[in-house]
Amino acid sequence: MYVRSSVAGAAKILVVGPFGVGKTTLIGAVSEIRPLSTEAVMTRAGARVDTGGERSKRTTTVALDFGRITIDGELVLYLFGTPGQPRFLPTWRELARGALGALALVDTRDLEASFDSIGHLEDLDLPFSVAVNLFPDSPRYAEGELRAALDLLPHTPLVVCDARDGESSLRALISLVTHLVNSATDSEPS
Repeated sequence: MYVRSSVAGAAKILVVGPFGVGKTTLIGAVSEIRPLSTEAVMTRAGARVDTGGERSKRTTTVALDFGRITIDGELVLYLFGTPGQPRFLPTWRELARGALGALALVDTRDLEASFDSIGHLEDLDLPFSVAVNLFPDSPRYAEGELRAALDLLPHTPLVVCDARDGESSLRALISLVTHLVNSATDSEPS
């Protein structure tokens, strides 16, 4: 499917987070095209180093996930999902080139696993918002507790989503786009 003639702009957006947090799932839930996924079956050697995430997870992203969504018929988001394991950081940094911002997915069952992803975004000075992906057995925390645990700045958007649900995931992406627009508008000279 080609991009509609009504489209006035496009943005490259990263979807980042630790192994097993739901990046591939979120992109698949919102993409208007058949998403590209580089999922590969985990080997025994990989299973020893790729810890965290869903315990039943048998595949892992080895390069990237890619999807596309058009918002309000005017803005196309090209979504690039990063591999979650630290050993893929060079790939992650390459994917960040040219990105306007990132959606950082976190899992409250292991908040500490998200520290590296958020830290990399801060190191790259890439604007981001945080989406808490609710798994059925996820503990629930108040927003203030999550902000403190993740050491988020007050202006960093924090939303809750279900990466399996397209509407919920779309709301998380819209939160990021709104943050990017507001940040750009606030930094423009008067």
